[in-house]
Amino acid sequence: MSINKTPSSIHPVSHDRPLFERDVDAYKAKGKLSEPTVCPQCGAVFHEGRWQWMDAPANAHSETCPACHRIHDNFPAGFVKLEGPFFDAHSEEIRRLIQHHAEHERAEHPLKRIIAIESQDGVMLVTTTDTHLARGIGEAVRHAYQGELKVDHVTGESLVRVYWKH
Repeated sequence: MSINKTPSSIHPVSHDRPLFERDVDAYKAKGKLSEPTVCPQCGAVFHEGRWQWMDAPANAHSETCPACHRIHDNFPAGFVKLEGPFFDAHSEEIRRLIQHHAEHERAEHPLKRIIAIESQDGVMLVTTTDTHLARGIGEAVRHAYQGELKVDHVTGESLVRVYWKH
């Protein structure tokens, strides 16, 4: 028997396709939406291929945007956990920074929103409708207050977990 012979139960790795599937986001539209489309909850308008803040035309179709859908289902795309002695001493100031950052992002990007901010036992948890917003909040807090930042992308899902401690 040859040493180089591959057992029949082991299959070689195929290099013609990715090892892992791309992130799948069930909250993104399966196909292109009709234009214009307005979200009945928040009033954002899908126009020119993206959701944006503008007055809804009278002939607009109606469909819930991905952010409102996530908020309704309480199904975040991002989690930001903040903790530590410095955080305990400055939690309200940090909360205001987070809210300001989120408001700034939401003004330009209707799908980037905070779902909830919860505090308990010296830990704050911020949930967001968008992975980039969660990461941006973590980076804004680290830029303003230093500390230790860790960002974990969940493989195979459109989900990010951000941890900040100081």
